Amino acid sequence: MFSKKKNTQTPLVINQEKFDTLIGRHAEIHGCLRLQESVRIDGKVVGNIEAPKDASICVVVGPSGEVEGDVLANRIIVAGKVAGNIHAFERVEFMASALVQGDVKYASMAVEHGARLLGLLLQVDASDTPIRSDHDAHEVIRKAQTTGSNG
Repeated sequence: MFSKKKNTQTPLVINQEKFDTLIGRHAEIHGCLRLQESVRIDGKVVGNIEAPKDASICVVVGPSGEVEGDVLANRIIVAGKVAGNIHAFERVEFMASALVQGDVKYASMAVEHGARLLGLLLQVDASDTPIRSDHDAHEVIRKAQTTGSNG
């Protein structure tokens, strides 16, 4: 009656991804990462992580992973910590162990119970430009408040 078998079709399954690059648990990288292939981060990255919008690149921050900077990619999965803005051109997924301190722009999103998100969540279509500063987020808020008061 109660099966122990986990449904592998759920949207929040990290092991379905194929990673060309792995940043190990004990690695610490300082500087901007400009990706040409998918990456899994189990160590620490201090700096922005950027992937081309037209490339099908996935960035995964594993449970022991930590990023201090903005993350821009087609698909982003967070199980660790991100202190910076996230822009997922296609999809963003937050696992139960995720801690995100920054604004999140996404086309679609999945969040497991227990994930901690401290910032704005902004659903956008794929043609929008990435958040590059706090000013951009404040501008979105201002426009929303102005539009809301006119209606």
